[in-house]
Amino acid sequence: MLEYIAIFVLGLLVGSFLNVCIYRIPRGETVITNPSHCLACHTRIKPWDLVPVASFLVLGGRCRYCDTRLSWQYPLVELATGILYLTALWKWGVGWETLAMLVFFSMLLVVTVIDLYHQIIPNRVLLVSGVLGLPLIYLQSFEMLKTGTIGFFVAGTLLFIIAVASKGGMGGGDIKLAAVMGMFLGLKLVMIALFLAFLIGGIIGIILLATGQKGRKDPIPFGPFLALGSLIAALVGEKIISWYTGFW
Repeated sequence: MLEYIAIFVLGLLVGSFLNVCIYRIPRGETVITNPSHCLACHTRIKPWDLVPVASFLVLGGRCRYCDTRLSWQYPLVELATGILYLTALWKWGVGWETLAMLVFFSMLLVVTVIDLYHQIIPNRVLLVSGVLGLPLIYLQSFEMLKTGTIGFFVAGTLLFIIAVASKGGMGGGDIKLAAVMGMFLGLKLVMIALFLAFLIGGIIGIILLATGQKGRKDPIPFGPFLALGSLIAALVGEKIISWYTGFW
């Protein structure tokens, strides 16, 4: 029980840092040296006001100094990270695979929120996650490294072909994200992830068009669908494959 509590608390703390990444990276700002501050009055935030989730609730979702309302994104990202970390430990136990998935899930969360806000997938996020994840994949086994390498090139190439065929309908960030997904998931699971991403994205796109919330020429961020497909594939992808092959 203690290890589950510890991983959840770690997730909350990392989630607080991910919020910093989500805000600053699209703006080209540093995420390390510049202390946390209110975005409205620019007052430096004290350590006791940086406790994940709790500080937001205690302050009533407002800045202590200028009373500006704070976004619910902050506690939601922190909670989501804690839950994802908890799920990873429950799914894979203590080991290199869990550490790799913690890096992967963190990247997916950052990419999702940034893409929803700005419709971009920053190279910095993908590069850092790849640099951190590659040694963890190798430490699992050489077989994981091999299938991850194949998944990297196959997934990236597949989305590149789709981007060319759709004449810009797929962004460069999506192509690079798919490649990183392949590195972490391996060939079989990244194919499941891509299938689910296109399926869910297509369904949501049809709903948005049918309800008039989006027009035919309005862009819809695809990164969140890739992230959701990856999450599902990582957690239950093997069961999906077993279920499908059972028909044959």
